[in-house]
Amino acid sequence: MNQCVTCKGKGLCGRPKCPVLERFREIEAITDPGTTNLSGASPPSVFVGRRGYPDVFAGPLIPPNIGGDEAQQYEDPGVLLSKNIDEIIGLRSRLVRSYTRLNVKTMHDPFLLTSQELAMADAPVDTEVWFARPPAARMAFDGMLMPMGPAGELTKITLTENPKVPTKIDYLVSDTDVLASDSIRELHRSRIPQHHITRIFSIGLLGKDRKLVPTRWSITAIDDMIGKMLLDDIRDYPEIKDIVLFTAEKFGNHFEILMIPRCFSFELIEIWLPDSVWSDRLWIGSDREDYGGKKGYSSLAGGYYAARTAVVEYLHAIRRQASIFIVREILPDYWAPLGVWVIREAVRGALAGKGGDLGARRFDSIDDALRDLSGRIRTPHVRWQNEMQLLDECRFQRTLTEFL
Repeated sequence: MNQCVTCKGKGLCGRPKCPVLERFREIEAITDPGTTNLSGASPPSVFVGRRGYPDVFAGPLIPPNIGGDEAQQYEDPGVLLSKNIDEIIGLRSRLVRSYTRLNVKTMHDPFLLTSQELAMADAPVDTEVWFARPPAARMAFDGMLMPMGPAGELTKITLTENPKVPTKIDYLVSDTDVLASDSIRELHRSRIPQHHITRIFSIGLLGKDRKLVPTRWSITAIDDMIGKMLLDDIRDYPEIKDIVLFTAEKFGNHFEILMIPRCFSFELIEIWLPDSVWSDRLWIGSDREDYGGKKGYSSLAGGYYAARTAVVEYLHAIRRQASIFIVREILPDYWAPLGVWVIREAVRGALAGKGGDLGARRFDSIDDALRDLSGRIRTPHVRWQNEMQLLDECRFQRTLTEFL
C-alpha cells in the first residue's frame, strides 16, 4: 500500500478506482434529495476535471441556500485553516459541483462564459443552477484538491447578481496579448490571493492561447510559476544572518522548517506514519533542488511545490536567501485528504508566527538545530537521516565566507 503515498489517487496503480479514496466517498454529502434546481452564493469556486482530457467536466460549485459573505468560508484557505477536519468536511459536503462536458479549447460555450464571469469575482456571487437529474449525495476526495460534495450535470445556470471583479483581474483577463506567466507575475505582485489566480488560470482566462486547465494541474502550475518567479529575485539577495527554525502543526501535519545562511537550496522530507491517510505502515520520501532550480517533476508531487511557494514568499518578503530544510511528518490524526493547500497554509502560518506555533528560534550550529527539531519528530532520527542530502552538505562543507 505504500505506493499510495506517491500516487495519492492519481490512478498510477492502474485500478479503475482508488481504494483509499473510495472509503471516503461513502461519506454522504448533504443535499436536498430529488431536487434538480438550487440557488446559493458561490464562494466563488469553479472546478475543471482531468478525466477524459481534452474533453473534461467543468463548472461552478455552489452551497445551497447560503448567501453573502457566509459562503466565503467554503473555499478560502485562510478561513478553512482555522477549522478542524470534521468542520472542513462538513462545509465542503454542502458544496454542490455543477458541471458540463467541454473540450479544453472551447472558449465560447455559454456555460463556460458564465463560469468564467463567476471565477473572476473576489466575493461570493448569487447563482442559480438547474440539473438534468438530482445530484448524487456522495463526496469526492483527492490528495491534491479540497473535498467536494454532490455533483450534477448542468442544464442551465444564471448569475443573479453582478460579480465584483478586481480591476487588475479585469484588465489582465481583457488583455489577450500578454503571456499567462506575465499575468500571473502581475497578479501576484498586486496581492491577488493565490487561490484566485489558480481559479482564473484553470477556467481559461489568462494568456494568449487560452484553454481550460484541470484544477489539480493548475494548483501545481501556479505554485511552480510563483516559486520560480520569486527565486529569480531571491538569488540576488544576501544570505540570512542566523540559523533559524520554525515549527507548525495543523490537521495532523507536523512541520519543522530550518533556514541556514547559505545560497538558496530547498529540501523536503515527508514521513508518513502508520495509519495516516495514505499509508498503513511507515513511509519516508524526499526531494530537493539546489541553487540552479528543480529538474523535472517532484517525486513528492504537489506538496513539494506548495511548501516551496510558502518559503520563497517569506524569503522574498525579507529580501534574503537561505538554504531551506523541511521535515513534514504526517500523523494518524490526518485521517482524510484535504488537499495541498494544507501544506502551503501551514508553512505560511509557521513563518508568520501564527496559530500558536513556537515562533522563530535561533541556533549557533546546524547540529544544535537538528537536535532540537528531531526531539519533536515522532519518527527516530536514524530512520530518516539518510534523506538529508542537501542538509548534510550544509553541515559538512565549509563555505568561502568562513575563511574571510
